[in-house]
Amino acid sequence: MTAVLEDARENTRARIEQAALELFSRQRFENVTTDEVADAAGISRRTFFRYFATKADAVWGDFAAHVDRLAALLDATGDDQPVLSSICAAYVEVNDYSLDELPMLRQRMRLILGEPALQAHSQVRYNEVDRVVAEHVARRTGARPEALVPRLVATSTRAAATTAFEVWIADGRRPLARALHDAFEQLAEGFPTLRGPGRR
Repeated sequence: MTAVLEDARENTRARIEQAALELFSRQRFENVTTDEVADAAGISRRTFFRYFATKADAVWGDFAAHVDRLAALLDATGDDQPVLSSICAAYVEVNDYSLDELPMLRQRMRLILGEPALQAHSQVRYNEVDRVVAEHVARRTGARPEALVPRLVATSTRAAATTAFEVWIADGRRPLARALHDAFEQLAEGFPTLRGPGRR
């Protein structure tokens, strides 16, 4: 019975997310009300708020689980793996989506990266990712999470991942994993394509 109830909850959550993403993509985020999302999902306003505190949360989905998985992957990293490599591998694995999930992911990320009304909300989410990565760097280096290097690694790797998503959205041919690897390689090697005379 518990499994059946959990499946029903997941189906309802997925239906709300899909309805929200479609409405926000067609009409823009700020033009759509919570009631309209609930109507499109075939649920009541009260049911909507059982799953999401705000309509912005419906765009992000279960982001807390995403952050928890990233933290677990980083915690499982061996001490013999370079710190930056461990972060890259964790980012790639946590963003390893099946082919049938990619259209919804692309729709979600277009909204997150392109809707001005979501930018403040996005920063709160990014702070959670940065915290997890900074704590990982701190454990590996013996520094405090709030020290320069852990914070710098956290913000720069997250910026690299965000840029990889932007490139993936714009280029329909490059796989997301490849874009993530390319971004992290450039970061880890200090932008090798910019070195040497005549490079700008």
